[in-house]
Amino acid sequence: MIKEAIAILAEGQSLDQETMSLVMEEIMSGEATQSQISAVLMGLRVKGETIDEITACAKVMRAKATRIKAPAEAIDTCGTGGDHSLTFNISTASAFVVAGLGIPVAKHGNRAASSTCGSADVLSELGVNIEAGVSVVEKCLEKVGIGFLFAPLLHSAMKYAIVPRREMGVRTIFNLLGPLSNPAQTRYQLLGVYDKRWVRPLAEVLKNLGSLRAMVVHGVDGLDEITITSQTNVAELREGEIREYTLEPEQLGLPRSLLSEIRGGSPGYNAELIWEVLSGASGARTDIVLLNAGAGIYIAGKAKSIQEGIELARESIKSGKALEKLHNLITLSHQEE
Repeated sequence: MIKEAIAILAEGQSLDQETMSLVMEEIMSGEATQSQISAVLMGLRVKGETIDEITACAKVMRAKATRIKAPAEAIDTCGTGGDHSLTFNISTASAFVVAGLGIPVAKHGNRAASSTCGSADVLSELGVNIEAGVSVVEKCLEKVGIGFLFAPLLHSAMKYAIVPRREMGVRTIFNLLGPLSNPAQTRYQLLGVYDKRWVRPLAEVLKNLGSLRAMVVHGVDGLDEITITSQTNVAELREGEIREYTLEPEQLGLPRSLLSEIRGGSPGYNAELIWEVLSGASGARTDIVLLNAGAGIYIAGKAKSIQEGIELARESIKSGKALEKLHNLITLSHQEE
């Protein structure tokens, strides 16, 4: 099937869901050659990946992943990465703030690809055992209310595409698939994307995948987060409907800041920043964590608005609950299976 698919893509045509599923099955079962994988990825990239193609690939990735049992109300706060903004790990910090309110968080992530510090890098620096086994991760979700799902351990079939992706050196459909393929199959999600053109399409994909509530966001400043430096484009999925709108930090009660104020650096430096934010420091870094955590709390249905979510996020930090979640995750993640 993959040869036929390459011929279709070579003509600039799109693949239907059934064909794309068969192609993805071949790739992730090791039946496709590296040249064929590269040809498919480039063919999709050049013509532009469709909602059907992304949906089909995400379904195969989910089916191939090692499944993690998580509470039905669990949420993921995850971005595509690749925004080249060099900010600290905002969605990772936000995850602990959300968890501090009793909302289970199945945080899916990886080491850095294009940035200096991915979620796995900073969590490892913080002392979390990112390579904990399935039963330990599930125990963390159950007992602590937050668990880290390390993509390479849970998506073993991804190994077949590693070399073509690395040698191509450009973004491919796999950059979009990471946040769509959480092994816990969370039905609530805050998803940041590196380009505005993916905001609406990925909301459509999440709808196709059975998400109940989700927000796909992209900051006008380029961030794959809800930003405090400028406007944010949003596509919100709720009750089967998708609504598009924009957010400004001022309308949510937060001051506008400069990108330089939320910059990060090495895993060690970013870990320090997360400790500071969760310990109650004030400033732009805390503001952007409050904003994104507030949106996550809203998506999880624990707040009627993002503004209300922000106030609950403040309380999560002020009460020490957010920091407690980090301490507890560090401890439990090192327990033996």
